[in-house]
Amino acid sequence: MKKKSEINFNNLVEVIQQIHKELAQQASYAVNVSLTLRNWMIGGYIHKYELLGSDRAKYGDKLIEKLAQSLGHIPRTQKRELNRYRLFYKVYPQIGESVTPQLKANLKLKELTLLQTGEALTPQSKHTNDLVLKLSFSHLDLLVAIEDNTKRAFYEVECIRGNWSVRELKRQINSFYYERSGLSLDKEKLSELANRTAEQTEPTLTVRDPYIFEFLGLKAKEVMGESHLEDELLDKIQEFLLELGHGFCFEARQKRILIGKTHNFIDLVFYHRILKCHVLVELKLAEFSHENIGQLNTYVSWYKKNIMTEGDNPPIGILLCTDKDHALVQYALAGMDGNLFISKYQLELPKKEEMQKFIEEKLRETNYGDFSE
Repeated sequence: MKKKSEINFNNLVEVIQQIHKELAQQASYAVNVSLTLRNWMIGGYIHKYELLGSDRAKYGDKLIEKLAQSLGHIPRTQKRELNRYRLFYKVYPQIGESVTPQLKANLKLKELTLLQTGEALTPQSKHTNDLVLKLSFSHLDLLVAIEDNTKRAFYEVECIRGNWSVRELKRQINSFYYERSGLSLDKEKLSELANRTAEQTEPTLTVRDPYIFEFLGLKAKEVMGESHLEDELLDKIQEFLLELGHGFCFEARQKRILIGKTHNFIDLVFYHRILKCHVLVELKLAEFSHENIGQLNTYVSWYKKNIMTEGDNPPIGILLCTDKDHALVQYALAGMDGNLFISKYQLELPKKEEMQKFIEEKLRETNYGDFSE
């Protein structure tokens, strides 16, 4: 008879998996709660200052702008973000009341009491504690944008119950799930169908949240790379373009841009000193698709509108697509005007065949795919 203290290999695997899962979740919860309370408290103090600040008249409607300038060294304190935190506090003023005494003590939140409203929780906000513990700030940021209280409460409950990812919450809002539920005769069945294929939040996905990794002081490259292979290829492509000597000046890796409320990451960004334009490079470990070129064109258009300055030519996008049999190179010429510039671009940038050959060689070096005819 086997003693209770004895374990076999399968037990060992199971217990390590369980330890990892539980502690990863605890770490994820701790970071989420800290970030949520950080943003809520910032918003609360801004709101309190607007009401009671002794010198508030001096700043007036320029307060947020001046504050953003003074906090420029702190991540996520731009004017847009500060306005979001203020709105977050105003939509969820009872969050401070929902934080347990033990959590306050663990996080040493002595100043939290200064922002507590003392108001009783409303029926719709009884689950505020779950909002703080189970949803990331990116979830809450989407919920804050919903003006109707009942509609917001509906998505709060469904998101918590279904353990939705941020992307899933956004998808459900955009698909008018609330409105469809209101018209449905069998709301439970609709909810079951909605959650059957819903993408759920995992600790690893949470850590990749842009708010989270900036809060932790991580760089985009450290958390946004899709795979080790992709990272290796991007390293080599970066070196390859710089070694061409045609005027490529490296600017950024995994460049984060905000389009509307969506964070996007551009693999490589260069400035070409001869063409006088930005060159955006995207690598996809897949066959060429219209979705890929559409995404790159979006980035090119955004750069043209937001980054291009007087004297610059329109930005260029280079899309590198791979699969196991061949490599395809597509150049995005969105927004280019004038045959002269296009001709110059064709002269100065590496030829498509040259880029294709380089990609195939590097893929062969990494044993990714069979390139035999």
